[in-house]
Amino acid sequence: MASTIINGLVNSFKDINNKIYVTDINKEKVEKLRDGLNINLCENNTELVKRCDIIFLAIKPNAYQSVLKEIKSYMNNEKLIISMMAGVTIDDIKQYFKQPVKIIRIMPNVGVTVNEGMIALNGGDNVTREEIDLAVELLSSIGRVDEIEEHLMDAVTNISGCSPAYIAMFVEALADGSVLRGMPRDKAYIYAAQTLIGTGKMILEKGIHPGELKDLVSSPAGVTIEGVYNLEKRGFRSIIMETMDICDKKMKS
Repeated sequence: MASTIINGLVNSFKDINNKIYVTDINKEKVEKLRDGLNINLCENNTELVKRCDIIFLAIKPNAYQSVLKEIKSYMNNEKLIISMMAGVTIDDIKQYFKQPVKIIRIMPNVGVTVNEGMIALNGGDNVTREEIDLAVELLSSIGRVDEIEEHLMDAVTNISGCSPAYIAMFVEALADGSVLRGMPRDKAYIYAAQTLIGTGKMILEKGIHPGELKDLVSSPAGVTIEGVYNLEKRGFRSIIMETMDICDKKMKS
């Protein structure tokens, strides 16, 4: 995810690579990133925090405690932390610092790898409107950014973080059904995926309600409504909703 964000920034903002510093325990990975994008490499976390005004915490949740203990002495109220750690709240991070710290929490999904991500964002108490706007501007290089209340971050993980797996399964099932009827698999994937993109754009760009879109395609006594009827009989929508409920309980366990 960090690599994707860096790529998006470099591709969207002229000469920003000179201002980007990275560090990681995997030196080979960050050296490759440095060489490919002409960015700067730091030896460790403390060096990076000393050099940078905006610090992206692109680390696993189980590592955040040790990282925060390492950098806390080098933070001040002018620096901004942008955290993308799942399940780690702004309050969880704040408790490691004696002084007030500026923290923005984000939750991107896998779509950022093709600059079509969905990124939820919430700014802590000490963050100014200008700093939130700057974060939105930077992150818009890799997708759509939406400001949201922090208590909804788990719901964000559920609807946009987990769902690419379900959507991919749906695309695969559509393709399997077409292969069963003689369509080459590579073409089947193209037709299913492009239809998914077009449907999403109609909802987002034209503002068409999903129910209205379903009605638009479903002619009286036609093929589509027969398919809709079969999906409803088998609990298609309720299965999705139950799955999201199960995932929500898993996140809270």
